[in-house]
Amino acid sequence: MQIVSVPTQAFDDQKPGTSGLRKKTKVFMQPHYLENFVQSVFDAIGGVDGKTLVVGGDGRYHNAQAIQVIAKMAAGGGARRLLIGAGGLLSTPAASALIRKNRADGGLILSASHNPGGIDEDFGIKYNIAAGGPAPESITDVIYSRSTSITEYQIARADDINLDSVASFELGATQIEIIDPVADYAALMRSLFDFDAIRALFASGFTVRFDAMHAITGPYARMIIEQELGAPSGSVVNATPLADFGGGHPDPNPIHAHALMAEMFGAQAPDFGAASDGDGDRNMIVGRGIYVTPSDSLAVLAANAHLVPAYSDGLRGIARSMPTSQAADRVAAKLGVPAFETPTGWKFFGNLLDAGLATICGEESAGTGSDHVREKDGLWAVLLWLNILAVKREALVDVLHAHWREFGRNYYSRHDYEAVDSALANTVVDGLRAKSSTLSGTEVNGLQVVKADDFSYVDPVDGSRSQQQGLRIVFADGSRIVLRLSGTGTVGATLRVYLERFEARPEHQHLDVQDALAPLVNALEQLTNLRHICGRAAPDTIT
Repeated sequence: MQIVSVPTQAFDDQKPGTSGLRKKTKVFMQPHYLENFVQSVFDAIGGVDGKTLVVGGDGRYHNAQAIQVIAKMAAGGGARRLLIGAGGLLSTPAASALIRKNRADGGLILSASHNPGGIDEDFGIKYNIAAGGPAPESITDVIYSRSTSITEYQIARADDINLDSVASFELGATQIEIIDPVADYAALMRSLFDFDAIRALFASGFTVRFDAMHAITGPYARMIIEQELGAPSGSVVNATPLADFGGGHPDPNPIHAHALMAEMFGAQAPDFGAASDGDGDRNMIVGRGIYVTPSDSLAVLAANAHLVPAYSDGLRGIARSMPTSQAADRVAAKLGVPAFETPTGWKFFGNLLDAGLATICGEESAGTGSDHVREKDGLWAVLLWLNILAVKREALVDVLHAHWREFGRNYYSRHDYEAVDSALANTVVDGLRAKSSTLSGTEVNGLQVVKADDFSYVDPVDGSRSQQQGLRIVFADGSRIVLRLSGTGTVGATLRVYLERFEARPEHQHLDVQDALAPLVNALEQLTNLRHICGRAAPDTIT
């Protein structure tokens, strides 16, 4: 095996976002583009000589080819050991679990999460640290800096490795282990949940539909839900990962998982429905005739986690991203544990989990997880719901309604304006930011503003500060509007608007969500003129 140094020129667009570097697939397929970024990662962590790395992805277009490059570059850099999911497949939470179990130095995860896949769609790569979570800004800033000055990268000249079969072999001095991508993750789930109780639930006739959306969670859900827990064959649909996700958009929300929603609201609906996204870290929960918002799901799971073996001793704390509804805060108050509010991005939960300050975390974009890994975990959330239902032996809708009666209901919705011209999106955000300091005490559409700010966060563990994390307008009745720019798209900008209204009265907890939030929509338009500036009559996606 020959190791060569390849001259290259820096690209100016390799700044990682909240979940690594995401671009169109053809951008990554340019000569040297992937190699430059991978070498920048290796350089940022002090090289890979003697280190152990986990590598895998969600199976989207260019996944296998990228892994071949990474393996040869790792070998060229002197890595001691590479753990690679067979077929190049690893869900994001499974990769985190493998990093932690094997005490690896880190891992490279190939995914653009919930973004579409294919040669004309999206690709992504991110580095996870030894704790199993996404690299913090202190590392991603170094990666970006290195990417702007790189002049060469090292790679081994060797034949492609066989990714398709579980095996162990050497590439130069690097030990390559092709592993079952599901086995270790399934073992971890067994250690957390009462599988016997869930088996008994299915044996009683309880029915489930899990839509894997032709993404990475399919093999995991089929093995655990059908083969291990005994749900009937066919309970998991769209279970084969495809390079283009079957032409679909692997984002588990009512818009993109429309077939599941139609089934769950139909006459012959199963008892429980769920979906997961491209890389397996997000989830959607649906009951018979009712959709559970990610914010409500976090709150219900936290309130009932004590029913499950792994969390029977109680929670140390609950953390949520700032745009997520405040429903979980009320649960934390009743449990007498801390409630943390962080910026959007799972990496902000990592310090809280590592320090033992929080046990369960969640964010508004359908991500929920716990201290078992350092990523959000879609299938974990589904199994936690199933375990709770197996203990309670109540319908999901009854569990949700009982939660609202006890804690109150936070009507909540996210409105996404996608692929907005970046200049126009910034006009909206900058305009609201400029006036936010003058809004307190004013009235907008009949609502009294009591607070308006640009959210900043000081990490309670390491003292690091993150600023301009989202504009917040808080009203006297507890309602909130949050506006922020998302970093997960690859074209233009995505404006995300989060709307929240609290209702304590049980007789007012069953309104149509969008009707309940309509006054906030009108207030936002008065404050920002968003739709006029962006030329949009309505959001592209409402969840």
